[in-house]
Amino acid sequence: MKDDTKEAKWAPVIVMLISSVAMGSVNALVKKALDVGVNHMIFAAYRMAISALILVPFAYIWERKTRPRLTFMLLCEHFISGLLGASLMQFFFLLGLSYTSATVSMALNSMLPAITFALALIFRIEKAQNLQSKAGVLKLIGTLICILGAMFLTFYKGPQVSNLHTHPEALHNNTLHNNGHGQTKKWLLGCLYLFTGTVLLSLWMLFQGKLSVKYPCNKYSSTCLMSVFAAFQCALLSLYKSREVEDWIIEDKFVIFIILYAGIVGQAMSTVVTSWSIKMTGAVFVSTFSPVSLVSATLFDFLILHSPLYLGSILGSVVTITGLYVYLWGKKSETDQSVSKTLTTSKSCQMIENEEHIIINDNNTKLPV
Repeated sequence: MKDDTKEAKWAPVIVMLISSVAMGSVNALVKKALDVGVNHMIFAAYRMAISALILVPFAYIWERKTRPRLTFMLLCEHFISGLLGASLMQFFFLLGLSYTSATVSMALNSMLPAITFALALIFRIEKAQNLQSKAGVLKLIGTLICILGAMFLTFYKGPQVSNLHTHPEALHNNTLHNNGHGQTKKWLLGCLYLFTGTVLLSLWMLFQGKLSVKYPCNKYSSTCLMSVFAAFQCALLSLYKSREVEDWIIEDKFVIFIILYAGIVGQAMSTVVTSWSIKMTGAVFVSTFSPVSLVSATLFDFLILHSPLYLGSILGSVVTITGLYVYLWGKKSETDQSVSKTLTTSKSCQMIENEEHIIINDNNTKLPV
């Protein structure tokens, strides 16, 4: 029995570690595919289509009996979900990734909880008076530190701190990264695109929170619907760059592998694992694994893809992760306060209930009813 409890306790940790490492590798490999010259929205369309195909049988088998009836309004909401959380998000995120690096993309992605909190304040989902509490102050400070980290990543590139590779590709990357004003402009644009993609993902999380109440089958069915809509949306968005049919024909076997890997591991499996982990342990626990993806992306970026590593990327990543953990500290304090308040209320109700079951006789002796 104890072994079962231990397994249940450690299973989410192990699963999230594997998932986070995989997500870091996905970003690094996607960067490789984009550098080859693949249209980023064609890549995204294939990725979402593969995700939908993988999730269809799971949605049919596991959620067939519990799935609510789909209405026109629910279909429209899933269309918006695909637009915010997949197609538009990937339009900006992949474009930003092509201009920067996997390390920077994952660092800015680590700002997701803080940006979601800021947007919740703007849309009044989160109450402003909550900022007066210790938890609220910590969440606000964490958000501001994350913004500072994003500014580091964007505006300070710094000197190159790694020079371990003599690989021809590393020398080629060094030439590209030291290409003067043009490359600096692309770097700034890339960071802006990545930040925009993260904001869109935050908006999707707020939207998805309400959608999951109306359509509770969000583990497979909702994700599958979103992927179907997103695949068509990505295909339409790809037309802005190219309208040649030949661009959809991928002949490079390594790029085909990356597309399959990104669709199966980076989209379908990652979404299911994250949903399961949130259900088992909560969203705060899942958020704490963002740094693992960042470290994974950095190692793949540097060791596998031979990309140069800069001081600005390291400092910005450290500051962003610090902000993330300050925010999560505040979130944990808020959760603890909520649990404590619930327990206190429960005890008070129990005491009142016990008192109602007691009467006093003529001799002032308490008797149960």
